[in-house]
Parts: sequence; C-alpha cells; structure tokens
Amino acid sequence: MITKDIITIASNTKNVGLTNKYSFKASLKNSLCGDKIKLELSAKNLKINLMKYETESCVYCEASASLLAKKIKNLDIKTIIRDLNLLKNFIKAEKFIFPINFKEFKILINKQNLKRINCINLPFDTVLKALK
Repeated sequence: MITKDIITIASNTKNVGLTNKYSFKASLKNSLCGDKIKLELSAKNLKINLMKYETESCVYCEASASLLAKKIKNLDIKTIIRDLNLLKNFIKAEKFIFPINFKEFKILINKQNLKRINCINLPFDTVLKALK
C-alpha cells in the first residue's frame, strides 16, 4: 500500500541524474512490470562514496532507489553485498531481522507490499550486478 512516507522517500531526488563519473555502473529492467533503472556507483578504498540513478519506474522502485542511495553511502562493498542479499531474502523468511544499516527499509519491505517486492528489489539487484 502506498503511504505518505513512501511518497516522501520517492520524491527525494538528491541522487537522481547520472554523471558519467563512476567506479561501477549497471542497468536492469523488471520483466514483470517494465520498471527500468540505471545507476552509477563511485567508490574509494572499497567504500561507496555516491550512488546516482535514473529510473522509469513506479513509486516503490523510486523510493527503494532513493533510500538505497542514501543508505549505502560510506559503507564498504562487502557489507553492501551481504546486506542487500539478506534484504532480498525477506520474502522467504518467516521471522526477518533487518540488517542494521538498512532498518529504514521496513517502510517498503513488509507483508503489505509483497506484491511489489520485485519493484522494491530492482535497485538492490542493480547494485549487486554493478558490484560483481
């Protein structure tokens, strides 16, 4: 269910817009709904300094990308990979504990939004693809 909080997160455009200055780059399309995302990650000393992105997507994907860009800043790459893989397993877990760096994703990743989990996961999948 789209809430005011989700709309507020999605409307934060601070990290929208590609710069062509990146350490990692990837793009993906959600084959179920057609959402698209392109992103660039800048890294130094195995830590992400900045994530920039562009989407053609629903509010769930927009909110996920916006929140992700905020949360991965200054995290080391190994932690990001581990925690994003944990977040993607939400749907399989009966009792899910959010990684400490990503607790704010409770707004998006919950039982009410299960039908939109692929939209929410698209930015995660794109970051993981970029970091391979």
